[in-house]
Amino acid sequence: MAFPARSARHGLLDSGRHSRVMVWIMAIMVFLTVLAAGSGLAIRNGVTALDSALSARLTVQVAEADAALRDRETAAIIARLKAMPMVRNVEQVPPQRLRALLQPWLGSDGLDKDIALPSMIDVDLVSADAATIAHIRAAARQISDAILVDPHAAWLSPVRDLFAALGWSALSIVVLTTGATMAIVLLGARTGLDTHRDTIDVLHMLGSTDRQVARLFERRIAFETLIGGAIGAVAALCLIRALQLRFAAPDAQLLDAMTLGAADWAMLAAIPLACALIALAAARIAVRHRLERLL
Repeated sequence: MAFPARSARHGLLDSGRHSRVMVWIMAIMVFLTVLAAGSGLAIRNGVTALDSALSARLTVQVAEADAALRDRETAAIIARLKAMPMVRNVEQVPPQRLRALLQPWLGSDGLDKDIALPSMIDVDLVSADAATIAHIRAAARQISDAILVDPHAAWLSPVRDLFAALGWSALSIVVLTTGATMAIVLLGARTGLDTHRDTIDVLHMLGSTDRQVARLFERRIAFETLIGGAIGAVAALCLIRALQLRFAAPDAQLLDAMTLGAADWAMLAAIPLACALIALAAARIAVRHRLERLL
């Protein structure tokens, strides 16, 4: 004789203090998971944007004290760069803009018109590989030893390493919180089985199978994880959105690039469902193993 599912559910799956505690524990764990995952995705987007914007760029500096000679060398290197097939775009930085960039550091007195400033040339490349950089440096040396080539990737590497470390840290937090969630599910399943051991014995005497009893616990745990996960995910998503709006700055390209796209938001929104499925699988293993030991 099989025990009716509805009666078993009302007898076993009471929504008391234990159920409420599990919901809030799951909410906290999913909140941390979504927050860490969102941070990792934002960092990844920022690094990708930084790479695409700067890795294939370099700056050519003509550091010649004589103004007339500096102008001739600048024109010569610009013409040489424009003739190279690996160069996408060449643009000389206007002297007024260069002085405006240096003014916060040197002050008005340090930017006297009699002080010679180097010519700065921004160069966009098709690919900033080592052979391309070496070719441009060789061409610059043929014109003058006063011409310096500064690849942006040279100073971008430490920044990329820092963001990579932050990204791996975020991934580690996601893994740890997921593992902790599974451990909590296993502990909750075993506690529930021990609490309702007498009821389970009655169900077995009435003809219920281990699979039927296990399915009741699995449904309860999955439901609690899904409800708690939804609460935690909504809170985390609201916090992430608030932080994006708070630190959004039109002039800060890196911060502006560290935003989440539609696919990122969808991925974060799916985390509660993924946690519920993981909890369901963990509960199934724990409950059936525990039932075998109880018999």
